[in-house]
Amino acid sequence: MRSPVCIICILCMFVIIIAAQGCYYDKEELLYGGSATVSCATVSSKFSTDVKIIIQNKCATAGCHNAASASGGAVLETHAQVAALAARIKQRSVVEKTMPSAGPLLPAEIAIIKCWIESGAPNN
Repeated sequence: MRSPVCIICILCMFVIIIAAQGCYYDKEELLYGGSATVSCATVSSKFSTDVKIIIQNKCATAGCHNAASASGGAVLETHAQVAALAARIKQRSVVEKTMPSAGPLLPAEIAIIKCWIESGAPNN
């Protein structure tokens, strides 16, 4: 026969295991489709003055998404190239925050990219 202490330990372990099953780490953006706190009405998101600078400085760099290296088969040097991959850029840099590989964009940069893409990725 088991001692009461052993039974209590088993019950505690059972409760901890059940409680731990409810814990997981989902990103808010994946659950709710992007950052709800960004108001695109207040974010400047023109390609020529905002998006292009972020892409040039953070993405289309040596060893990443320039013509010389084309990491992942993606070159991001022109509007046409960036716009063609807008959905992929949004997923990787805005939602998952796994790009750029050097670390995620700043919140203001994420807002610019998100709003530009959601406005149809215009060449403005």
